[in-house]
Amino acid sequence: MGIRLIDLMLNLLLSSLLFSLAFSASHDGLVRIGLKKLKLDQNNRLATQLESKDGEGLRASIRKYNFRGKSAAIQYGSGAISGFFSEDSIKVGDLVVKGQEFIEATREPSASFLVAKFDGILGLGFKEISVGNATPVWYNMVKQGLVKEPVFSFWLNRNLKEKNGGELVFGGVDPKHYKGKHSYVPVTQKGYWQFDMGDVLIDGKESGYCGGGCSAIADSGTSLLAGPTTVITMINHAIGASGVVSQECKAVVEQYGVTIMDLLLTEAQPKKICSRIGLCTFDGTRGVNGGIETVVEEKDRRSSGLHDSMCPACEMAVAWMQNQLSQNQTQDRILNYVSELCERLPSPMGESAVECGSFSSMPSVSFTIGGKVFELSPEEYILKVGEGAAAQCISGFTALDVPPPRGPLWILGDIFMGRYHTVFDYGNSRVGFAEAA
Repeated sequence: MGIRLIDLMLNLLLSSLLFSLAFSASHDGLVRIGLKKLKLDQNNRLATQLESKDGEGLRASIRKYNFRGKSAAIQYGSGAISGFFSEDSIKVGDLVVKGQEFIEATREPSASFLVAKFDGILGLGFKEISVGNATPVWYNMVKQGLVKEPVFSFWLNRNLKEKNGGELVFGGVDPKHYKGKHSYVPVTQKGYWQFDMGDVLIDGKESGYCGGGCSAIADSGTSLLAGPTTVITMINHAIGASGVVSQECKAVVEQYGVTIMDLLLTEAQPKKICSRIGLCTFDGTRGVNGGIETVVEEKDRRSSGLHDSMCPACEMAVAWMQNQLSQNQTQDRILNYVSELCERLPSPMGESAVECGSFSSMPSVSFTIGGKVFELSPEEYILKVGEGAAAQCISGFTALDVPPPRGPLWILGDIFMGRYHTVFDYGNSRVGFAEAA
């Protein structure tokens, strides 16, 4: 069995740049994977098409390896692949991981691998979400004693003038990559690197969006910062981002707004309000995120065209009104606010635009993790694409509704990890954040 060098793709997007893996080296007991910046193709701001002067980058040196033939399929948030398992020794930097299973993709319907300048995806989650109960490469690196500590960390270089895109470090952390000390939180559920998150702050003020607590994951494979549609809509409204109009949502507010508020003041179970007024065919939702995000199984929404269109809109209206009532807002103000939100829903592609000249008037958005506040400024949560008059500015907050049992979830992707150096402590089952250097 020979050694196959596989390009490790992390699909890291920060500001208007994309990262691909460059030359890797190891010293001081750490295995360092350098990240290289690539310009983002303006024709597709969400990173499915890339342009690079370096063409294909590192390529595989292939000898004979074990073909196992067992079929495999993976469903991602934005696509899927299918293929089969094989086994070989995998070279990561200067290390050789022996007997590593991997999937050779033979079918990728969305064709993103064909237009992008990467060869594959390196999964760094827990074994609980691995396909076919395969042992992830990171587990084998630890088991075979190839790393100094059972820890890996990400540093993304936010300086757009520098070619160095950052580093993925296996075996520990580099003190040059961060300032101060890391704040750690325990992993609450293995699979993703999942942890508990507190409230979201807008300009330093509690929003109540996650007043009862939310679940979040840190994920370098997510370019932006994703959260439930209901809450992302409120955040984008707070920062002045545009969106798309939902006529169903506006109809719910106009026809049932006052009734919903009256029921919120008297109904002990707000989750049942939409069924009580006849817009949903079920008598409660399947999951709650911080008291405001509701998720319903699709089969509950398919009984009629009315419920297909009006039920989700009603759920969002209930959540928004509940949030505003907790802040002691008046009825008129609540109805106006919710009507505005109905006009600012994230587009199907998850993009919401802002005026590039409005950064100075936009609020900070912060996330509470482990009792500590992690702030993002407009310059850090807005993605600027292009230059001059042709420049477009996109909100870094994108809607993504992860269904139960895994969801609802917030995904702190590269927008967040660019500001905060992130440590994935496998040995102690925890995640740490510190200000990036």
